[in-house]
Amino acid sequence: MERRFVCLADEMAKGTSRTVGGGEPIAVYRTDDGAFYATADSCTHEKWSLGEDSDIEGQEVVCPLHMARFDLRTGQPLCFPATVALRTYEVDIVDGEVYVLVPP
Repeated sequence: MERRFVCLADEMAKGTSRTVGGGEPIAVYRTDDGAFYATADSCTHEKWSLGEDSDIEGQEVVCPLHMARFDLRTGQPLCFPATVALRTYEVDIVDGEVYVLVPP
């Protein structure tokens, strides 16, 4: 299992997202309650970067291109036009450092 460093937890504000490289791009989100989630970076409907340009509403991410919504916990699409789930990744926080766990 690859551990990809994202940032220090305190460096990522609540309600924001970012893209992590080092292979297939992964979007990492911090919700308003402080929880971290990670999904594939690209919207499954129209290949738009969710880490660079998305809105977080509760436990959902909204792609601003066509308003597709996904559950951050499961990656499941919640409305049209998206019909394909986002791949999700486990997030690990160790000593204030945020990592995404990427399977081989």
